[in-house]
This record gives sequence, structure tokens and C-alpha cells, in this order.
Amino acid sequence: MILPTAYLPPLSYMEALMREPATIEQMETFEKQTFRNRAIIRDAKDELVRLTIPVKKVEHKQLTRDIEISYQTRWQHQHWITLVSAYQHTPYFMYFADYLKPFYEREYKWLIDLNDELNATIASLLKKQKPSAFSFQPSEHTEDWSGQIWTDKHPWQTELSVLDTLFDDLKI
Repeated sequence: MILPTAYLPPLSYMEALMREPATIEQMETFEKQTFRNRAIIRDAKDELVRLTIPVKKVEHKQLTRDIEISYQTRWQHQHWITLVSAYQHTPYFMYFADYLKPFYEREYKWLIDLNDELNATIASLLKKQKPSAFSFQPSEHTEDWSGQIWTDKHPWQTELSVLDTLFDDLKI
């Protein structure tokens, strides 16, 4: 299976990545405004928050493997503060935060390297700590499979980051 790189991808992406041997496509043309450098999380107020890794100016038809991360802004600090604010009161945040924080302290040159290492860590946490994360079966109310439980309080949201599942046992 060949998958594009993804930053804090949805649970369905992680499930596909972990289900069978997968290759992350590096030779594709980088597409702007995609999940390759963007993620969607749900904050403590149940609002959607979009996180974007800034990249250096992308030339026309630049390959994904050649995308460099920009550090002109303090995006790592902002992403970490946003994740803490969104998930600090969830059941599993305190158990997994120490595994993820280093990704927001170290500077990576290439987007693909950050995504690969971060996704490998998340996959490891899902396998070892929460094997039930993939046991969810969609109900008649669901629109697609992403591991969420649909309720009136939490309407179905497609493409939420896997962190929503990792940190909150209500999602599995």
C-alpha cells in the first residue's frame, strides 16, 4: 500500500498504515493545503482547530521529499500549547504526552522526516497501549470509519487527528 505523508493523520490513515506494509510516497508532487502538513483536532470547547506546519516556499511541482519546514514562526510551541489545552483533561494525555513532546522541541529539516517519526511513535502507542483503538465498528449514524463515536453532543467529524482517539477513551 502506498500512502502520502501526513501530519497527525486521522485514525483511518493510521489503521491503514498499521494494517499492512505501507510505503510513504516521497516522489509525488507536494500538494498545498492538504493533510501532508495540516491536522484537525477538537479542542476542549468541542471546536475544530486546524494545525498547520509552515513550509518553506514550495516551487512549482516540488517533490514531497524536498519539502522543508519553516521555523520563521514558533509553530512548534503553538502546536504543543494547543495540544495541551485541547487534551490535558482527557484520560490518557498524561500517559502519552512525554512521547509526543520531543517532536515539538526538536527542529526537523524535512517535513517527511517529522511525519514519519511522529507517525511511527503514534502507531507504537496505539499498538502497545490501546489495542482496542481499532475495534470500533461504525453504527448506522456514521458517515465513514475513523474511530469516533457519534452522539448528539459530539456530532460526527471526518478527518479528526488520531490524537482524538489516543487521548480520549470515549472515542474507542
